Amino acid sequence: MKIAVVGGGPAGMYFSLLMKKHDPGHQIRIYEQNAADATYGWGVVFSDVALSFLEKADASFYAKFIANHERCNYMEVVHKGVHVQLKNNHFSRASRIDLLGTLQQECLAHGVEFEFGKRIEDIASLGGADVIVAADGGNSAIRTQFAQYFRPTIETRRNKFAWYGTHQLFHPVSLIFRQTEHGVFIAHSYQYSKELSTFLIEVAPETWHKAGLDTMTDEESRRYCEQVFAPELGSNGLLSNRSLWFNANVVSNAKWSHGNIILLGDALRSVHFSLGSGTRMAMQDAIALQEAFSRNGSDVQAAFADFEGLRRSSSSNFQEAAAKSLDWYENIEDKMGLDPVAFAYDYMRRTGRVSHDDLRQRDPEFVSSYEALTAA
Repeated sequence: MKIAVVGGGPAGMYFSLLMKKHDPGHQIRIYEQNAADATYGWGVVFSDVALSFLEKADASFYAKFIANHERCNYMEVVHKGVHVQLKNNHFSRASRIDLLGTLQQECLAHGVEFEFGKRIEDIASLGGADVIVAADGGNSAIRTQFAQYFRPTIETRRNKFAWYGTHQLFHPVSLIFRQTEHGVFIAHSYQYSKELSTFLIEVAPETWHKAGLDTMTDEESRRYCEQVFAPELGSNGLLSNRSLWFNANVVSNAKWSHGNIILLGDALRSVHFSLGSGTRMAMQDAIALQEAFSRNGSDVQAAFADFEGLRRSSSSNFQEAAAKSLDWYENIEDKMGLDPVAFAYDYMRRTGRVSHDDLRQRDPEFVSSYEALTAA
């Protein structure tokens, strides 16, 4: 088949790679609006469950992908200056640029073609493709062009975010909650290379305004946030890379396909980064779509229906969990009086998907500390 993939992110490239590996006869071209050497982004996080999907789908790519990952088997919640460890939470972290670079090299090695610096606003420019994969992100131009068919829902959440990096190495995935005179500041931080960590900062809009961040320059915002998190950053500052404040959008679509067009990755559905599963879901989408074509051959409509049948339920479940996680963060002021252990327990139970017994099996020492606290 002749396949046009719009968007050179993890979803689009991984699908292209898997399709080419299973049938080198496919003619696949990826259209990416950024340059081939674009350097936007910090790190990405994968749980051990997410990595198991990738290993099963393509063991050779998996081996190359994890070669330089940073790994840790626990996380930390920092509240009132107390570091509460939560064991048996396995995370593997990598540079987003390295992930994209590895995918790009593998795609090229297997005959996938690229056209960089090209934003597709109208599918008419793609010619006669048998399949068009719209993997052009949360602001998908193709989804917008055919919005009447896909019927997207885009919910803008209230909190403000800014992506930073730092040379301070946060070995475990660390969630830092800091009460200030203007409100609560939250940092989602984790080491993803030998030299760098991601440092995503989250604040409520009221806190953002009270602190004056709404009128600060990018440099002033960076310096202000450095001071808020100085105890954790130590002698290291924050690094900016297009680190503008933004609101998170939650995207879903009533229909996943139209004609020969299929949505994939963030164009299809966004999973909020408080769950750390966006890239995982995008790559699982890619696996599922390739498997659907493997089962249905060149019957495009059957493959699309197969893909949606396989992924619709898990997509909805993840988005429901993400909504609960977002609600927890957006109502954090109500929880700041909790003891650090009780606070960490509440965090782990926030989505309703982790029971008390689940936590006991994962980290009996932590649960014992919580039970002793609540029994007192």
